[in-house]
Amino acid sequence: MKSSNPVFARSAEFNGRGGAIANDPSQWQVDLNGSPTHTERGSGRMTMDTVVEKTAITLGLLVLSAAVTWFLIGDLNDGDITKANAAQGTAYTFAMGGALIGFVLAMVNSFKKVVSPALVIAYALVEGVFIGAFSKVIASYVGEPSIVFQAVLGTVLAFAGTLAAYRFFDIQVTPKFRRVVMIAGFTVVGVLVLNWILSLTGVFESGGLRGFNTLGLLVSCALVVLAIFFLILDFDYIEKGVAAGIPERESWRAAFGLTVTLVWLYIEILRILAILRGD
Repeated sequence: MKSSNPVFARSAEFNGRGGAIANDPSQWQVDLNGSPTHTERGSGRMTMDTVVEKTAITLGLLVLSAAVTWFLIGDLNDGDITKANAAQGTAYTFAMGGALIGFVLAMVNSFKKVVSPALVIAYALVEGVFIGAFSKVIASYVGEPSIVFQAVLGTVLAFAGTLAAYRFFDIQVTPKFRRVVMIAGFTVVGVLVLNWILSLTGVFESGGLRGFNTLGLLVSCALVVLAIFFLILDFDYIEKGVAAGIPERESWRAAFGLTVTLVWLYIEILRILAILRGD
């Protein structure tokens, strides 16, 4: 079960090098030796339940971190200029710090052969700081704090809709589809990094591809579609991992992969809403 997803590619279990034996799905509930089945909790194998449990932990910590950050920043539109400037400085510091540290932790988790629950949790907490600060800035820009709830709802609906489509329409992830999505993902990362550099140097005005304008809207819409494709890849990898009976610790890697994709999806949906509601 070779994986081209960078989150799962370093895992021996997800790539069929960990000694796990892939069985006929129709036999998973039958254990001729009397030991726990692959779908039973406590069997030492990754199951859908363990993935849901670990994902709930990472997302819960992320949301908690984001909420604490939101309240620590204060009011960005305070009538007191001094307080408002201080709050804005704090928001941008948290956003930049969270983004940079979160990126480093994401790279470490993505390329680490043996998954580390502590590092996955650290990523969730740091990324929560970024999400809280970024959301605060966007809500202040639009003037509607409710936009954050709407973005969260949009993310949940996108996730649920993608999962439902994957399950009920029996979407099959072919090697070609996987390659195309991964190539598109790496290309997007390269283009956005270049866009960020050119924006910092003043070559691009108004953020270039990431500006809050029509071009930025089109780019974010395209990235939402790409993020949904990555969700499909995540579901496929998890389903195959459960089928192969890989160790339960890999549930943390699966949770990390889902968290990364959901954070990306949330950011793009929030940007879309902000552009549509901005002046």
